[in-house]
Amino acid sequence: MKSIVTDDCCSHKVFLFQSYHRQGKLEAAMHRVASAGNTSNSTRPRKEKRLTYVLNDADDTKHCAGINCLAILNSATPNGCDHLFTGSRDGTLKRWALSDNDATCSATFESHVDWVNDAVLAGNNLVSCSSDTTLKIWNPLSDGVCCRTLRQHSDYVTCLAAAEKNSNIVASGGLGAEVFIWDIDAALLPLAKTVDPKEEELPNGNLGLPLSSLRGLNTGNNMSFHNNQSRGYSPIVAKGHKESVYALAMNDSGTLLVSGGTEKVIRVWDPRTGSKNLKLRGHTDNIRALLLDSTGRFCLSGSSDSMIRLWDLGQQRCVHSYAVHTDSVWALASNSTFTHVYSGGRDLSLYLTDLSTRESLLLYTKEHPILQMALQDDSIWVATTDSSVHRLPAEGCNPQKVFERGGSFLAGNLSFTRARASLEGSAPVPVYKEPSFTIPGIPGIVQYEILNNRRHVLTKDTSGSVKLWEITRGVVIEDYGKVSFDEKKEELFEMVSIPAWFAMDTRLGSLSIHLDTPQCFSAEMYAVDLNIAGAPEDLKINLAQETLRGLLVHWVAKRRQRSGSQASSNGNIASSNDGTRNLPHSKIEVDDGAENNTIIVLPSFEFSTDSPPSIVTEGSHGGPWRKKITDLDGTEDEKDLPWWCMDCVLNARLPPRENTKCSFHLQACEGSSVQILTQGKLSAPRILRINKVINYVTEKMVLDKPMDGGSSDGASGLGLSTGQSQLSSLGDVSLRPGMKPWQKMKPSIEILCNNQVLSPEMSLATVRTYIWKKPEDLVLNYRLVPK
Repeated sequence: MKSIVTDDCCSHKVFLFQSYHRQGKLEAAMHRVASAGNTSNSTRPRKEKRLTYVLNDADDTKHCAGINCLAILNSATPNGCDHLFTGSRDGTLKRWALSDNDATCSATFESHVDWVNDAVLAGNNLVSCSSDTTLKIWNPLSDGVCCRTLRQHSDYVTCLAAAEKNSNIVASGGLGAEVFIWDIDAALLPLAKTVDPKEEELPNGNLGLPLSSLRGLNTGNNMSFHNNQSRGYSPIVAKGHKESVYALAMNDSGTLLVSGGTEKVIRVWDPRTGSKNLKLRGHTDNIRALLLDSTGRFCLSGSSDSMIRLWDLGQQRCVHSYAVHTDSVWALASNSTFTHVYSGGRDLSLYLTDLSTRESLLLYTKEHPILQMALQDDSIWVATTDSSVHRLPAEGCNPQKVFERGGSFLAGNLSFTRARASLEGSAPVPVYKEPSFTIPGIPGIVQYEILNNRRHVLTKDTSGSVKLWEITRGVVIEDYGKVSFDEKKEELFEMVSIPAWFAMDTRLGSLSIHLDTPQCFSAEMYAVDLNIAGAPEDLKINLAQETLRGLLVHWVAKRRQRSGSQASSNGNIASSNDGTRNLPHSKIEVDDGAENNTIIVLPSFEFSTDSPPSIVTEGSHGGPWRKKITDLDGTEDEKDLPWWCMDCVLNARLPPRENTKCSFHLQACEGSSVQILTQGKLSAPRILRINKVINYVTEKMVLDKPMDGGSSDGASGLGLSTGQSQLSSLGDVSLRPGMKPWQKMKPSIEILCNNQVLSPEMSLATVRTYIWKKPEDLVLNYRLVPK
């Protein structure tokens, strides 16, 4: 097969972008660590770690997905400020400073890499759990510092429970049929240093600590690492569940724990030992919410069977059933004396029920299911699947006052009674038409379409607004408002073919872009198409490489600063292998002086510092983490970032790639008198434009004809080896000074495929995808332009 070497040599040109295309000189170790469980010393490559970046909205003080949990921190002083904590499906928690008619976001807690499902206050700590299978402990009044990450669950962690008067005890449950009871004080203790004599003199500068013992000892860093024993501490296991756990509750003293889930039974435990006390049966569907009174005698449960049940744990039986809702009950909250219960769920409604008289009142109904509630004085905060949080009057100190408004009904004791009443048109009228105060969120993205240029993404959010994003800069470049998504998608269609170099989802309510090696390095574009001033016409830009440079430019700068400061304090030059100092057998060897080069970020890949994206990845020890790119402090190394990302950014090294070439046949049109000498197949980069093929045909046509003082051998005239066709020196010949005689004789040529004349701006990949549409090698035809 012949090779048309057209653009590859351009990356070696010396020009003003040389610094960011400089190749590293030292070799990276090519061995791969064997996969877990592989004991045969196999060198089969394992799947490399993924790098994800999440695009954040310009207003980072608001949630962009549903609110799963709420927690209230009351002020310790009379004139102090109460705080509300919200945990969202966008993967973050936020702290709100509350006043009478205002709520100000005073901190964002960012470290979870998936939905935050629950959060509780335990003494001086805020504990959260997530679908990323971890619990995280935070200083609630800090600026977002994660003190510790606890990893014990095998699946999503769905719920937490805390003991109000025993503030160091927290229980967690999840989809893995697991319930753990944690001693938070013990979990926060520093890990004891267990030094192996053979590891006392390690070349990693860690004072003899084995690598497996280094788990985020610096609590001043948002990034936290963990192993399966959560820093040497193991929680108490409450064994007994066979299916998913969705709800937990604990009494104030921490001596009683109840749990429920898809088994439809309530299990009662002693959290001090993890032993089972009893099981309560009565619900006919999943148990989704649980409450215990302060003494632990009475328990309230809410279920997907639409019923609320009151249990007497001393008598081990259900003493009352309340048919209040018409659909699943997902949230419960009670007043301090446990005489009234507020309930909400899938039927979009918030009810207040007197547990003794069975009198119920519809307080509020809206368009979103209710996920959780939290009482604050005489108000109640309501979290829904929307990104906003609402506050309603609740008369929490004296709920009976609300019933004086009238409109109450008597809750039945069978689930069909409320459904029948609703069908008969006797549904109650809500007491409150609107909330008294709302903390607004940002509409989450629910639909997207990746455009053919593989840089732009069209999105639609929950409000119906359609926007166009440029993912290599992380910004909205066009806001179309509330228009038809499908019509706008058709309007923006481009006949262009670029390989899919990233995956995407909107699970967090925003765009999450996933990069996997080597697939992410498959897409290239010409610099001129990116409007890069001063770039050679044939310069190719790898989209993933430049995106990684843009994402990690702050990390590189801080890394260089730390390296320089260490060199100054030590009185010598910092090691060039600083980035892998903690890995004696690192895959990466940083090129000498490579980190001293300034990384130039092209304009098309500059991410905003006002709303910087967040990086999500998994550390070498199994610890997922998330951080804004501007918060990376330069200490992150191969334990933290995927090695292939560091190799790309620090050494400008890309992995071997496949399918970067396109094979094709070049033939004269049928009946054409124009013929050029081509034998066999030609090969060229997929992004090669048809105008280069036109120039190639033109050159061959002219040079194959004898000219005065010229050679009749076209290949020799170009200084090419016999049988090798090259177009690397051809561009738009009309633009170049000092044209040779053959160039002035340029005939007008056009290229066809399937009898369709091709635009000179089309790439070979585009022609193959949209015109050729066959698995066989592409066939191009040429002819003189008809006059």
